[in-house]
Order: sequence, then structure tokens, then C-alpha cells
Amino acid sequence: MWVAALTLLFALQPAHAQQMQRFGDYELHYIVIPTTMLKPDIAARYNIRRGKDRALCNISVIDNNGVGVKAALEGSSQNLLGQRQGLTFTEVVDGDAIYYLATIRHANEEVHRIDIDAQVVASPTSKGASTTLKLTQKLYWAE
Repeated sequence: MWVAALTLLFALQPAHAQQMQRFGDYELHYIVIPTTMLKPDIAARYNIRRGKDRALCNISVIDNNGVGVKAALEGSSQNLLGQRQGLTFTEVVDGDAIYYLATIRHANEEVHRIDIDAQVVASPTSKGASTTLKLTQKLYWAE
């Protein structure tokens, strides 16, 4: 249900297009959206604090077959003044889908440099691989 809600949410928001980075046999999909775009009951269910000054960073890693895989994620966000905040990712498993969620606090129209290290651990069903995602995004207050 949560996956369907986020999928529908992303499909309805062309200004916040989902993006992807390939590494090894995997794709890292990412999107950063205002937390106010989440319905209050969905945000509460996954312990996401909504607010005009908060953005949600949603990461998923999928293999060549389109199946979600577990990954270890570490990240940070830094504004142009050099103020840095660590990103703490929470893993959400919904059926075959696996998502990693973290929130970013920001001022209105503030540019953030977001760095995320992702590592897929080798297992009997998957090869190990790692990547670093670097993106810059302007974040806006949303009601």
C-alpha cells in the first residue's frame, strides 16, 4: 500500500522526476520531495516528520531483473554555507520492494549538495557493488 501511494505520488509530480544511477549490475533510484507531499497517515505510519522545512530522500537499489536489493547507505547533505547534516536512512520493506528513507532539513530556496554512499553486500543471490551518488538540489518550503 505504501509503495502504491509513493508510486502514485511520484507519477503525479512531473517537477520532481525520479532519477537513476547505474553501478555494476544495479540501478540506484533516487528522488527528493517535500515531506508535505506525503499524506499525514502515511508519514505517521513510517515515522516521517512532515514540515515545510523538510524534504524526504527516497533511495532504492534494484538488480537487472527489477528486484529490490538490500544496501548499506551512508550520506550527508550540506548547504552552500557549509552547514552539514548527516542522513540517517530507515529501511522499508514492502513485499519485494525495498526503500531507504531519510529527511533533510532546509531553508526556503536553499541549495543542498547531497552525497550518498551505497553498497550492495555480496550474497548467494547478488554480487557486491558500491557507488557514490552526488547531487545538488534546490529545496523549497512547501505547505
